[in-house]
Amino acid sequence: MSTVRPTHWPMSQFPIINDCLHIGGIPLTQLVTRAGQTPFYAYDRRLLDERIALLRNRLPSAIQLHYAVKANPMPAVVQHLANLVDGLDVASLGELSVALDTGMDPAEISFAGPGKRPLELTAAIAAGITINLESAGELERVAQLGYEQGQQPRVAVRVNPDFELKASGMKMSGGPKPFGVDAEQTPMLLKRIKQLDLNFRGFHIFSGSQNLRSEALIDAHDRTFELALRLAIDAPSPVQILNIGGGFGIPYFPGDTPLDLEPVAANLEHWLPQIKEQLPEAHVVLELGRYLVGEAGIYVTEVVDRKVSRGHTFLITNGGLHHHLAVSGNFGQVVRKNYPVVVGNRVAGTEREVVSVVGPLCTPLDILADRMELAKAEVGDLIVVFQSGAYGLSASPARFLSHPACVEVLI
Repeated sequence: MSTVRPTHWPMSQFPIINDCLHIGGIPLTQLVTRAGQTPFYAYDRRLLDERIALLRNRLPSAIQLHYAVKANPMPAVVQHLANLVDGLDVASLGELSVALDTGMDPAEISFAGPGKRPLELTAAIAAGITINLESAGELERVAQLGYEQGQQPRVAVRVNPDFELKASGMKMSGGPKPFGVDAEQTPMLLKRIKQLDLNFRGFHIFSGSQNLRSEALIDAHDRTFELALRLAIDAPSPVQILNIGGGFGIPYFPGDTPLDLEPVAANLEHWLPQIKEQLPEAHVVLELGRYLVGEAGIYVTEVVDRKVSRGHTFLITNGGLHHHLAVSGNFGQVVRKNYPVVVGNRVAGTEREVVSVVGPLCTPLDILADRMELAKAEVGDLIVVFQSGAYGLSASPARFLSHPACVEVLI
């Protein structure tokens, strides 16, 4: 028997006029023509601007904002955000190329990742960006490559702390991890940086992602600042960058509520005088990805068939997990939960029904919405997945089953 799932936090970021979603002031039905096809992703500049403005208004003015390009590396999105943030953080040579093309000062670009190839390190050194060191071995490779280029590489230490971000969607620290240098090993690495005469910039301490609980972020920030102050005692030169990561989440699933920024901002304000006193040259950086772009994007796919199987209705679309792995539940979810989904060209509709929305792939994993109440849809109608601006197309197996490619538009 069909059952209706719990409701999502209201998705009110896109206006609804005549029961049709509008993105960037354009009706969804018109946007399909502009995109040239379905499926496609659309990202709204206004929402990107508003999110940055919100953070600038709520956070202490001394906090610098960096965009984590891995969240959405579409060149047009990165270019737009580069004009609004203080720096960019990349995780591959491809992302580095996109970041450098924006004209961002290389000194404000950093490179993280546990498996940087010699080619990537060589390019990073040549560009003059900061390399977040993930191991003692990587340190030695960077030093050797810098020597061969006649350059003094800019480096920071990515620290794997002995704590985690509680209630985070994805834990990045707190135990044996491929990411960063264990906190207890960091003092020895700092001494080696001094021996090798590298340009030490500071620390990158990131403990988790996708958190909606302000108290958990406050706890992580407290412990991050305490750790940074201890490690700075052994630093080979004054700390100039203290990247405390991000972890700010957005509501995806039934029961999720938006993050309350106020207490997080107040706690940062509390810490800044002590940081200024003990690390007078340090800029405190928040590295955010999903929180900047996630709510500004939608994924749009078209209903190509409607069928009833043993009493349950399925809407079959021309897009699926090959374009949007996360919505299928196969990108970090333990138990699959529905993203917010609507029929974009008839949001409320005159009739409602409980249906499952599935993609065209020959796998039962290709689910976009499972037993959700939606407006009654027919072939040709447009299914919209909200909260799709981060970890969408670039995080999906686009070549799976060799279906046509998806496109992206920035409106």
